[in-house]
Amino acid sequence: MTEKGKAALVENLLVLSREDFEDLLDRAAERGAERCLSHLGLENGHAARDIRELRDLVDAWRDARRTAWQVFVRVLTTGVLAALLLGLSVKMKLFGGGP
Repeated sequence: MTEKGKAALVENLLVLSREDFEDLLDRAAERGAERCLSHLGLENGHAARDIRELRDLVDAWRDARRTAWQVFVRVLTTGVLAALLLGLSVKMKLFGGGP
């Protein structure tokens, strides 16, 4: 950019009022958000619903993962306790096995 162009840009920025500048920023932010949504494939106006559904899916996945771990721990604990009881009963000769 030439010195003349820079000077014109500074002069134009000085002429902008605070409201005009905020309006310009708002429009730039909206265009950037629209571009970002378009890049993600969410430009068809259903972005809020799609994102809500994605969040629901992630929450469901987290719940399923947490439940799976809880079931795994319960099964493991039950197996260990059953093995201990079986070992104890054999040691105490509760299942036949002579005098």
